[in-house]
Amino acid sequence: MANVVVPSGKPVPLRIPVREIVPWAVFAAVLGLALLYFVGAEQGATSIISGSTVHEFVHDGRHLLGFPCH
Repeated sequence: MANVVVPSGKPVPLRIPVREIVPWAVFAAVLGLALLYFVGAEQGATSIISGSTVHEFVHDGRHLLGFPCH
């Protein structure tokens, strides 16, 4: 007969120090803000990249997310 392992006691939650999470949270926030800028505002007076390449690349995403572009 196989040995059966029976858990005893309560499960202990995994503790992740905040100093390990903060760099990833900052990275995700910066990446999210950059994505939001390119999808929502990269055209016209606030344009960083000249031309309409970025606008055409994210055009359908703008409509899907409800950003006006016409």
